[in-house]
Amino acid sequence: MKIRNVLTIARKDWLEVRQNKTAWIPMLIVPAIFVVVLPLIFTLLLPALNVSPEDVMNSDADITYFIERMPDQLSQYVDLQKPMESMIVVMLGIMFAPMFLIMPLMFASTIAAESFAGERERKTIEALLYTPASDADLFMGKLTAAAVPSIGITWISFLVYTLILNLVPYTTFQRFWFPLPTWWPLIFWITPALAILSIAVTVLISARVPNFQGAYQLSSSLVILVVALFAGQLSGFLYLSVGIELLLGVLFWAAAFFLVYLAVRSFNREALITGRS
Repeated sequence: MKIRNVLTIARKDWLEVRQNKTAWIPMLIVPAIFVVVLPLIFTLLLPALNVSPEDVMNSDADITYFIERMPDQLSQYVDLQKPMESMIVVMLGIMFAPMFLIMPLMFASTIAAESFAGERERKTIEALLYTPASDADLFMGKLTAAAVPSIGITWISFLVYTLILNLVPYTTFQRFWFPLPTWWPLIFWITPALAILSIAVTVLISARVPNFQGAYQLSSSLVILVVALFAGQLSGFLYLSVGIELLLGVLFWAAAFFLVYLAVRSFNREALITGRS
């Protein structure tokens, strides 16, 4: 495998993704909603509307149940004597955490689907027959093209989210409180695993699906994993403590490496061009 070929292929795919609004516009909208809009609703809009945090937390049985069953590792950050502070911590610091994982899944599947099925749909993939790069170079180049921006954008979004949660409600907390310890493995351990997992699934699907939309929609079904984590935490069945996150990361990385292995074994440019494995 030649690094120069890998980087050349990755740069080419990055340029093509930039030209496809269908691919990159959602990559701006989703972070804007998750990282900016939702935090501002809880930290600025609700207080401005004179919405009582006590009413919000006491009127919702799910939130009450969620707090009551919370393990000590998380409950130590919730001070019910400070309702506004507690509402922000519970909603944005704990309960919302699994939904943040939608971003690496969506970004990776979007770029990978554009890189594989999208290029075939535009009839530009035939040029791959004449490139001197090996199949391994081609695969790693396209994997790099999807992995680097999807992980990078997620990490940048996390930085922006951290700044907003610390600066905007500073008058409430009188300190910098975010991120909680549970966010470190979530962002830097689980996020890359989910991105690689999503790319591997998209590669396997793209060999059989003729267009970008089909490959993207099928690979996006991995979001069910995030919804399951969110539902499990909301129900009190599974709280994302540091230990649980480390274990989940091991499982996701194992699944990612296994699917990458399958994708590499099944990958060849002829199958990619024809859409047949």
